[in-house]
Amino acid sequence: MSGLDSGAAERRRQFAEEARSERPDLALLCLLLGAEAGPVGPAEVVPVTPGEPVPDPYGIDAAQIELDRLAGLLPYGSRSPAGWASALAELLGERCGFGGSSADYQRLDSSLLQQVLRRRRGLPILLSVVWIEVARRAGAPVYGVALPGHFVVGFGDREHPVLADPFAGGAPLTGQDAELLVTGAALEPSMMVPARPLEIVLRILNNIRAWAAARPERTDVALWAVELSLLLPSHPARLRYEHAQLLVQRGEFLRGAAEMEEYAEILAEIEPTTAENIRRKAHAARALLN
Repeated sequence: MSGLDSGAAERRRQFAEEARSERPDLALLCLLLGAEAGPVGPAEVVPVTPGEPVPDPYGIDAAQIELDRLAGLLPYGSRSPAGWASALAELLGERCGFGGSSADYQRLDSSLLQQVLRRRRGLPILLSVVWIEVARRAGAPVYGVALPGHFVVGFGDREHPVLADPFAGGAPLTGQDAELLVTGAALEPSMMVPARPLEIVLRILNNIRAWAAARPERTDVALWAVELSLLLPSHPARLRYEHAQLLVQRGEFLRGAAEMEEYAEILAEIEPTTAENIRRKAHAARALLN
């Protein structure tokens, strides 16, 4: 993870620190993740005196303010889980136009919270993050539900939740609807367990890695997605090998080879054949310098 400027290094440090805190802040982690893609855009940057730093170029503070603003638009007063779901659907789905379509799967900014707040379009998991963070600020009993292949939100009793689909503008989901979302399989209790913030963040990073894998020219995106994944307290060990491969693809042959060899040492006791294959790839990477 060398070669980062001081600002990027500080954001990575903050990301790692937040990920290891007792109660990780989902919005902050998603916004720090979104900052890896670069400044929000010229239209969002406030002109300043030459020589002064540009305020909030990555939109982190502005996004937090927007989440607070949206929460403040919810009608005040206690309500049932179904009432919360209806109020969020009316505000975010109908009035604000948050939702998604198949075209949103082709865009990187559909996985970046700053951009989802700006465009009001995104993947199911990012739209669910918006719902969770707005509802949480308003005091709703809300949580994410990571159904296989689709992410939704739940309200109230976790044994019998009221489900809503932010990707569809907040459409309510019956148990039968949810089963259709998981390719017709029967819902199991394990599918309804509230998703923890770090699980949500890792799933977002996995989506970004999949987006980049389909675009060989975007190894830059693949690299930061892997590097953020490695900063999480719990992550698949194989990500270390993926990181090494990306370094080699990007011409950092020595760093990539060194990381391959380190990973091979980890595997040597349990998968000696695989470890030896990785050592050969490390040797081949070093040979590219000759």
